[in-house]
This record gives sequence, C-alpha cells and structure tokens, in this order.
Amino acid sequence: MVPRRWMVERTFAWLGRCRRLSKDYEYLRVCSENAIYLTMAMLLVRRLSRSAR
Repeated sequence: MVPRRWMVERTFAWLGRCRRLSKDYEYLRVCSENAIYLTMAMLLVRRLSRSAR
C-alpha cells in the first residue's frame, strides 16, 4: 500500500488548492462530498481540454 500513497497525497493536494475545500466550511457532510465531486469534475474537464489542443 505504501507505494500508492503518493497518489492519495497528490489527490489531496489537488483538492486543497480549491479554496472551498481548503478549510472545513460545510456543516453537512453531503455538502462537503458534493464539493469534492464538483472539484474533481472541474479538474478532469480542465485536463481533458488541455490535452485536446
């Protein structure tokens, strides 16, 4: 499991760059989870659009 730890840490670093996810602002867990899904979708779209050029 240790060799894959960098993948998890890298993903957390990407999520930490999002201002809304940098601190625990949300009261409900569902709202935090949706913010994570939205952030990962934005990262994916940004990377796909960059590779399509």
